Amino acid sequence: MRHHLQNSVKLALFICLFAALELKAQTSFQVAGQVTGDDRTPLPGVTVALKGTSTGTITNASGRYTLTVPDSRGTLVFSFIGYTTQEVAINNRTTLDVTLVTDTKSLKEVVVVGYGTQRKIETTGAIASVKAEELTQTPVVNVAQGLQARVAGVQVTQNSAAPGGNISVRVRGTNSINGSSEPLYVVDGVPISNNGGVNEISSLSTINPNDIASVEVLKDASATAIYGARGANGVVLITTKRGKAGATRVTYEGYYGVQNITKKMDLLDASQFATLENEIYKTTLFPDPASLGKGVDWQDLIFRQAPMQSHQISVSGGSEKTQLALAANYFNQEGVIISSDFKRYSLRLNLDHAISNRVKTGVSFLGSYTINNSIPTGSTSMDGPAVTTSILGAALGAPPTMQPYRDNGTIYPFTEQFSGRYREVTNPLGLAAILNRDAINRSITNIYAEASVLKNLTYRASFNAILQSSLGDNYSPLSILGQGDINANSGSAGKTNGNTTVLLHESILTYARIFTDKHSLKFTGVVSSQANLNNSNSISANGFPNDATLNESIQLAANRTVSSSRSKERLDSYMARLNYGFKDKYFLDLTARADGASKFGANHKYGFFPSAAASWRLMEESFMENLTFISDLKLRASYGITGNAGAISAYQSLATVSSGAGYAFNHLYLFGISPTRIPNPDLRWEKSTQADIGLDVSFWNNRLNLVVDVYKKRTDDLLYVQGLPLSSGYSSITGNFAGLENKGIEVATNVVLLDGPVQWDISGNISANRNKVLSLDGGTTQERFVSSYTILKVGEPLGLFKTYVFDGIYQSGDAIIPGSDGRVGGVKVKDLNNDGSITADDQTITGNPNPNIIFGFSTNLRYKKFDLSAFFSGSQGNDIYNLSRYTFENPLGARNVLATLADRWSPSNPSNEYVSGFQGGRNPISDRFVEDGSYVRCKNLTLGYTLPSFKYLSNARIYLSGNNLFTLTKYSGFDPEVNSFGNSNTLIGIDNLVYPAARTFIGGVQLTF
Repeated sequence: MRHHLQNSVKLALFICLFAALELKAQTSFQVAGQVTGDDRTPLPGVTVALKGTSTGTITNASGRYTLTVPDSRGTLVFSFIGYTTQEVAINNRTTLDVTLVTDTKSLKEVVVVGYGTQRKIETTGAIASVKAEELTQTPVVNVAQGLQARVAGVQVTQNSAAPGGNISVRVRGTNSINGSSEPLYVVDGVPISNNGGVNEISSLSTINPNDIASVEVLKDASATAIYGARGANGVVLITTKRGKAGATRVTYEGYYGVQNITKKMDLLDASQFATLENEIYKTTLFPDPASLGKGVDWQDLIFRQAPMQSHQISVSGGSEKTQLALAANYFNQEGVIISSDFKRYSLRLNLDHAISNRVKTGVSFLGSYTINNSIPTGSTSMDGPAVTTSILGAALGAPPTMQPYRDNGTIYPFTEQFSGRYREVTNPLGLAAILNRDAINRSITNIYAEASVLKNLTYRASFNAILQSSLGDNYSPLSILGQGDINANSGSAGKTNGNTTVLLHESILTYARIFTDKHSLKFTGVVSSQANLNNSNSISANGFPNDATLNESIQLAANRTVSSSRSKERLDSYMARLNYGFKDKYFLDLTARADGASKFGANHKYGFFPSAAASWRLMEESFMENLTFISDLKLRASYGITGNAGAISAYQSLATVSSGAGYAFNHLYLFGISPTRIPNPDLRWEKSTQADIGLDVSFWNNRLNLVVDVYKKRTDDLLYVQGLPLSSGYSSITGNFAGLENKGIEVATNVVLLDGPVQWDISGNISANRNKVLSLDGGTTQERFVSSYTILKVGEPLGLFKTYVFDGIYQSGDAIIPGSDGRVGGVKVKDLNNDGSITADDQTITGNPNPNIIFGFSTNLRYKKFDLSAFFSGSQGNDIYNLSRYTFENPLGARNVLATLADRWSPSNPSNEYVSGFQGGRNPISDRFVEDGSYVRCKNLTLGYTLPSFKYLSNARIYLSGNNLFTLTKYSGFDPEVNSFGNSNTLIGIDNLVYPAARTFIGGVQLTF
């Protein structure tokens, strides 16, 4: 019975299997064929997919494929990089041979250049493009943040991670000493600049990154010479989104996220601090330190989880004659440190209208209103002031034994606690209560008219304006002071009003013609005139009766000071550029520009800036025909001269006077006017001469693209302060007395790994730049200190650290070297010249803040309706001088220190690393605080999903994003991406408690109607 049952089961299974195979044979369909190019050569690696499904395959080395599909009624999609995608219906055919046509889109791809556009294959200079979606992949406040690690040769440093905080951008290195090294930014044809200190708001933060369509970075002299006296530091061209003919589209983009601090400093707790205080002062300040426990964590009181959000509505569309793009945006970012935030309201309008077939006109308008509430971070002072002027310094130095609030909830000043013993340290909550607010109204307007004057000849006139007004408010209240410290001068306030007007007119004449289908010629001529007008007035006061009116009734103050300023400058320019091409094989660009600036010296009002560049597309040569794996190959070379007029401020070449010190006259105290600057009629622009050789190559139908550039740039006539004999009545004169050199290599690549149902691409770039000082003070000076630890030295890079060499801690029985700390338990430094004493001659170069390489890497993966992207950035080989560690690794008493000081030297713990506590002690400036600043950071990881569309919703995407997810570094501070001295060219790589970066998680949605 059992045997019969087993046989029956086997028979049933066999019948089911046979039926399944028969069913499959009846319902499946196999199609095969060969895919060739339009030159009839087989194409391996072509993706062949059944439309609307994940079923697919790729062609083999002979271009052949075989694919099994459910039935014979489907459609096959043939796609390959460098060729136009084709869809072919099966229609019961078992053999489908397909010929793919070369996609000429890459030959027609256009990039923005100065005062025009060019086909990408025609470019002879070093130009990098960044797409809008790359800029906004991370929730950036300004466009420069979005460029970080995206462009080879461009170093972007977030000097302060405060909301709206400032950044520094260096294109191919630092090009100045006392002038600006920031590139010129051109927004829809209107030039703007970005400068400022570490606690100032970035001017780029007034521009909404979501309004940007594309960014081109011009790096070599060929690309930047067209901007003449303003092109030496590179040029960033920003093009905003414009309307297109077609149906009206309404788009909403929004996200909401939370930010958290990534790191806290480990400090002594209350019991450890009390023990240290007893040691330092050799008395029982705290009878029972162990009973105090952990105490107050001041970092927890100033750090918070902070929200950020952005909402934008855009409308675009139009007819063949009129196109419109309109967008409104609201952005709000609260800081991870209390009392800090940044808000921006922005409006963009781009309108283009064709009056006739020969005449068109248009307007671009960018308007914004920003409000920035800031708190003081990033002190530029050493030791004590860093604890009292920076909220981070105050939080690290505040004794954990003190209390933050009184019983009534108000801020408890330290002067009222512990008999005022810790009055030299500030309650950090008091610094957070100080009002520091900047409100800026800014508009950038461009109005143009363009006419086809004759065949191939076009004239364009544009009228541009930047209007900016700002109001700065500050108030330090009486409530944060101890009752015993309040006097007639207590409480301070201020108001500052600033107005900037930039007016620019440009007339552009363009002649373009193609001769006999072989020769292309384009001439561009420009005449422009720009005027910059600035004025400001401010009032500061102290001695308020109470905090009732903050800084809105300054007339109540006992003491008031008023100041004002006004400046005006003008730049007139004349430019010509000739572009010639032959058979899309050889290209030649010649550019010349003359700039006349009112701020130059009387003997050098005009500067001349020429450049020449050529490129050779080897792919058009007959000897390349058999190298089918190479899609495109181009060699580029350029040489030119550019200037840096931004290094000179208005009236700097003239003799100036200002209000001097007060004096008594006829029983009255009066203020006089005194001379402040000696004239220099030879003052002129800083001049950069640059040579560049580049290679652009693509492989396997543009599946792999590579761009390599090698450059050398020499900058002469650098602004430098030269000392004068005091008998002259002046201490110094500013002139063109120094020189710099930058040279380096840049490599950028992108690879399409998969382009079928699963699409995967990666991009990366790496850059190495080396700079050195060529001359200082006209050759008189070979080395000078810029700070206690930073030098300028001829033949060496900028900003080197020069310090003593740490040699451990003096132990019992050691001989104390004269000139050192001079005590057992104190710091020992090396006597490098072996003269038996510690002097300035024992200092040596101990660090270099300039990186060996900077790099970026991104990858994008798409499958069906899912998309996943990741973005990394990094820097290797740069040193950081950790000035905050210098301050908080010194147990001098009356302030807290780092937790590592629990292992300080004592007779029972002969540490050779950490000094013993010593009242008022000072540590020497040594290489102990020079740290490796190398890092690799995960800037962004995003997962998105595109929802199905329906009648009124053409596209909908939702996404989750994490930013600054992790950083791999050996640096001990808050963040390795730091500089307390903002955009300084000589004080770089210095960390003195700058606003730290936050880790952010956001969720967003993108809807198109």
